[in-house]
Amino acid sequence: MKKIKKINYKEKFFVAGSKGMVGSAVCRILKKHGYGSKEFGGEILTPTRNALDLINEEEVKIWFKENRPTVVIIAAAKVGGIFANSSKPYDFLFENLKIQNNIIEASFENDVKRLLFLGSSCIYPKSCKQPIKEEYLLSGKLEPTNEWYAIAKIAGIKLCQSLRSQHKFDAISLMPTNLYGPNDNYHPTNSHVMPALINKFINAKEKGLDTVTCWGTGTPLREFMHVDDLASAILFCLENWSPDDENAPLDNLGNPLTYLNVGTGSDITIKELSKLIAFETNFKGEVKWDYDKPDGTKQKLLCIDKIKSLGWEPIIKLSDGIKRTISEINKESFL
Repeated sequence: MKKIKKINYKEKFFVAGSKGMVGSAVCRILKKHGYGSKEFGGEILTPTRNALDLINEEEVKIWFKENRPTVVIIAAAKVGGIFANSSKPYDFLFENLKIQNNIIEASFENDVKRLLFLGSSCIYPKSCKQPIKEEYLLSGKLEPTNEWYAIAKIAGIKLCQSLRSQHKFDAISLMPTNLYGPNDNYHPTNSHVMPALINKFINAKEKGLDTVTCWGTGTPLREFMHVDDLASAILFCLENWSPDDENAPLDNLGNPLTYLNVGTGSDITIKELSKLIAFETNFKGEVKWDYDKPDGTKQKLLCIDKIKSLGWEPIIKLSDGIKRTISEINKESFL
């Protein structure tokens, strides 16, 4: 018996953050699979920041009433690396709370059919058993270098969970690992580790430098997933997963989970990552490490058993993803 999808081709999708790395990947995969086609009455709504200020509650409410989306994907967030999170804690907490609260509340008030909220692997405690299971949420203290962003994301997960519990609102959440790919942020200090390293090595190669200096010791283990794999997980879950399903993943107490991890199931040291990027950028010089800069959490590897039990798996290998990302970069965007 063929399984009936939980969304159809007539849906009006609102992809919040559609110009960013994740949002643009979501738009690509929706279109690839036939969603948003006017032929079937579908649409993909991608308002720019100038057209819709997600921090402005009144603007968001008016926009929802006028456009009436049926499926909402929240890929909009204020993001950044260790330095950005540490130097602007208020911005990361307040702006992310405003963005997600405004969208989730407006979705609920306007009878959105399905909502998918994107969190982050940083929601989990600093000293977590590895690999990290969904049940470990709120079981310990957060990593101080990104706790403000993490607290906002945890609030978003719990807001979706509480709406489902109290009002039967169909909200689900996914917790992706570290992402990379097209439309990433390559700012030298405000970006995440993967784009920051790619930026460093391409700059060094282009300028003929003999050395590249990287933050920390290089020993932490990190998991990296190409954004196209996350987009495939988002579409898969929108089509196939509801916490109310009979076969839905449960926590260790037998309760349905409203959020699932999304990752690759494997990790790599930052030093090994730097070697991969150096190879793909053809940088032949020396790599030095600035031990005065923070490492962050020593290891963050997500357990993805639960989403795999539903039938989803990542397909892009790290080496292939890095090669693809470097080949797609428009150098003017960050050099």
